Amino acid sequence: MAEDAEGVISFYDEVGGRETFARLVDGFYRGVAEDEVLRPMYPEEDLGPASDRLLMFLEQYWGGPTTYSQQRGHPRLRMRHAGFHVNPDARDRWLLHMRRAVDELDLSPLHEATLWDYLQRAAHAMVNTFEPTGIGPTAGGRTTTSLPLNPSTDPPR
Repeated sequence: MAEDAEGVISFYDEVGGRETFARLVDGFYRGVAEDEVLRPMYPEEDLGPASDRLLMFLEQYWGGPTTYSQQRGHPRLRMRHAGFHVNPDARDRWLLHMRRAVDELDLSPLHEATLWDYLQRAAHAMVNTFEPTGIGPTAGGRTTTSLPLNPSTDPPR
């Protein structure tokens, strides 16, 4: 385990590093692959690129390699998800698949609670609409039935 300048071991290292986060992401995307609401949000034929991005993000967030920022810049999670129809149904489905993946890790109670708390807060922060499921994103982002992202410049519907 690597220690920082103050001799503190990161959460990333405490829970098993890359192997643990790769298992988390793999378990999560197994659920997403079969989810009728979430799967259409991933434009790639293969979920591999999304899986790689999530793994890099989680590794960096929890004290592992900074590959995410080196390759993609600042995470800006809300901005990166703005083009997708993330309503409470999508959030709850995301959390369902993530919960199953977290449970597969068999972490200590403290590590599990710490990770789960973050994942819940992140999922709630990504909600950007209360429109019902079924509207979904188009190739250019949110559909024309979405509320305008910028009311001062978007034409009325």
